[in-house]
Amino acid sequence: KARLPEAYCWLLVPEQPEPQGEAEWKAIRLSGIEPLAVRASKRLRSEELLVTALAGTSLRFQLDRVPLWRGDHVEVRQLAEDFARYLYLPRLRNKDVLVGAIQDGLALLTWEQETFAYADSYDEKTGRYRGLRAGAQAGGAAIESGLLVRPEAAARQMREAAAAPKENTSSATMTAGAGTADLRMGRPAGGPDEAPNTAPPTPKVRRFHGSAKLDPTRVGRDAGRIAEEVIAHLAGLPGAELEVTLEIQASLPEGVPDNVVRTVTENCHTLKFRSHGFERE
Repeated sequence: KARLPEAYCWLLVPEQPEPQGEAEWKAIRLSGIEPLAVRASKRLRSEELLVTALAGTSLRFQLDRVPLWRGDHVEVRQLAEDFARYLYLPRLRNKDVLVGAIQDGLALLTWEQETFAYADSYDEKTGRYRGLRAGAQAGGAAIESGLLVRPEAAARQMREAAAAPKENTSSATMTAGAGTADLRMGRPAGGPDEAPNTAPPTPKVRRFHGSAKLDPTRVGRDAGRIAEEVIAHLAGLPGAELEVTLEIQASLPEGVPDNVVRTVTENCHTLKFRSHGFERE
């Protein structure tokens, strides 16, 4: 048991810095008393040779660097195969890391400049993407069977779709104008007892408020989900003004050491808390 860890102490990792470059072997000496697999995985993560979390912006960088795009889009399944096959791409722990990077990129309000869009499929006949979306969360199960779309192509289709209702409005205006002309000629479209629709319009929703309880051991995770799944949607609306506050209440029956009081107080000053303080019973 003592000799085997001493003998098997070298971790050999294949590397290829550039797509056109030669593959190389990197030798890393392992140390410690933990099991071999644990030592190897820890060292790989510390050297960023095993990626357990990938940002959406980093995924966009790899899409453009190689490039990994197939025209204006790339299938997510194809992308997963690329990351599993090619040494010049980051070595992801599993497919969930790729899905997480896609979700992160889709949630960014700056997707058009920094990440990408997503579509369920591509219609070859019309040259349009079905289920095109960006700047919002998407389910992991659906992501695995869809496409990542270049932001330029996605923005172009979205602009065309936004302009389409204006044409319908113009047609409706022309029809209304024709009806008015008939009325002047003594040929009203409706019957003599037909009353105009005077129902008041439904008031628009203009405010939102919410509060959530966070797990104190996983505040970063919970706050990140709230930021992506709630705040991002509200902040993306025209003219939106948001105020987000964090409230902390701690009951400490055993008391608080002086060094902790000093550290927390100084950090609250540094982080510009509106109010903070400890209380004595």
